[in-house]
Amino acid sequence: EINRKANPYGKFLLAAVCAAGTIALCQAVYAAEPELYTATDLAMDTVVTESIYTTGEDVTGEIGTLLRKIESDWLSWTQEDSMIARINASEGQTMEVPDQLASYLEKVMQLSENSNGALDPTLGKVIRLWDIGGENPHIPDEYELKQLLALTGYEKVHLEGKKITLDEGCTLDLGAVGKGIGCAEITDYLQKQQKITAGLVNLGGSSVLTYGTKPDGSKWQIAITDPRDTEGDYLGAVALDGGEFLSTSGDYEKYFMEDGVRYHHILDPRTGSPAHSDVAGVTIVTKDGFLSDALSTACFVLGQEEGQQLLEKYDAEGLFIDHEGTITMTEGMRQYFHLSNSQK
Repeated sequence: EINRKANPYGKFLLAAVCAAGTIALCQAVYAAEPELYTATDLAMDTVVTESIYTTGEDVTGEIGTLLRKIESDWLSWTQEDSMIARINASEGQTMEVPDQLASYLEKVMQLSENSNGALDPTLGKVIRLWDIGGENPHIPDEYELKQLLALTGYEKVHLEGKKITLDEGCTLDLGAVGKGIGCAEITDYLQKQQKITAGLVNLGGSSVLTYGTKPDGSKWQIAITDPRDTEGDYLGAVALDGGEFLSTSGDYEKYFMEDGVRYHHILDPRTGSPAHSDVAGVTIVTKDGFLSDALSTACFVLGQEEGQQLLEKYDAEGLFIDHEGTITMTEGMRQYFHLSNSQK
């Protein structure tokens, strides 16, 4: 026979268990609330700002460390142990590179071909000759410029799988895509951190990555510089979802003036001199961090008409600002961009 006599302590026990469960549940919910960590760092010769939402520890310092490692291990042409420096010192000998770097090099070569050489990873010596953004920016001697230009051309880079060979005298420089590689690698890092829920990393204002959804559900707002504004006002803003990337290229970023002429840092591979297209600034939005950086450079060199044709090949969106301030954009870019109130 089952004893159905009531336990006089049962109600109190049940209440205690429920209360404890409620407290534990509240604690779990409270603990799951992401906290925002922000930091400013220096990497890849630029200021890096980070905003990371996480339920775990602050990892902003690890992002800067990762970028510096990418630069020292892969991209630096001044550090002898980096892969790029070793390739350049190989004197035409075939070298094998790590899988991940080989993958990026393959993308570079494909984009160089698709852009008819507007993106060229062999311009390093010519870039350093101009030294725009360096300590001695100047118009180089024409004869010296022609000599160095003769050693450039993406066709002089031969990539087969992980093996790379440069023609004699040719050197490799991934500065035009370095921040894009950084964005791609940071995204890969964030995806492996289960406690990180969202974040934005801005590499010098020219390359921005977004990750996840902000706690309030709003979009990530990225301000776009007006290339000819002297008052510090922004042209407008681009609203991004997590997992989207933005890159800009413009003649206002690094330049010097001589005899009323602006000499900027984005060189045309065909001439070895600052590109003279019909645009002063280009903004690209993609779902690939590497591509956004590479496409912004190529599209600036090509100009808005050929640039838009290139964007179609990569399912990317773009905004082009000409020297008079006229804006032209792809149809898909209209969903991202809105003018600032001062521009309306």
